[in-house]
Amino acid sequence: MHLLLSQSINLFAAMLLIVVFAMISQRRILRVIHLFTVQGATLVASTIVVGYLTGQHHLYYSAAVTLIVKVILIPVLLHRVIDRLNVRWDVETLINIPTTMLIGIVLVVFAFNLALPIAKLSLSIARGTLGIALACFLLSFMMMISRAKAVPQVIGFLSMENSLFFAAAAATNGMPMIVELGIAFDVLAGILILGVFMFQIREQFDSLDIRHLEKLKED
Repeated sequence: MHLLLSQSINLFAAMLLIVVFAMISQRRILRVIHLFTVQGATLVASTIVVGYLTGQHHLYYSAAVTLIVKVILIPVLLHRVIDRLNVRWDVETLINIPTTMLIGIVLVVFAFNLALPIAKLSLSIARGTLGIALACFLLSFMMMISRAKAVPQVIGFLSMENSLFFAAAAATNGMPMIVELGIAFDVLAGILILGVFMFQIREQFDSLDIRHLEKLKED
């Protein structure tokens, strides 16, 4: 049983990587939000498993906070935003999808090589997944900078935070609970601020394309 659960951590890590690759290949915002929800649920499951195997009971609370904030609250808020803005199918990439996927593969190879010496220093049972956590972070960052619309960029930012959370669990069996609660509230506050920001962009330019902001700089 213990061995099976230990192996399941690698399975969850692989699922996280697959989900991020799926996110950067999507052109529809609704599907990106669904994938983000799946990413959050996978993160919850992996946190529970790590908590059980290590006896770190605070990870159960972390999993509960992640479930409430990232699997329920944030997806609901994002659905309401896209309903209000009517941008369900409005996703545009600055780089075409095949090129994005090729860059993503290069980033994964780079992340694994970068994380290898760090993972050897860790005593966590999930240290072997540190490379995947770093790869997910880099892919999420690429998603954020390669999208022209504000909503996918927000989801890319949230995916980066998920990757950092998973990296913390992989390297150190999780962060202190007070830190995780602070991050969760910061993420919620950030979502509310970005929501207002997106509504303002839409009101001013009748579009969520952030390239319109260059007009303000020129003015």
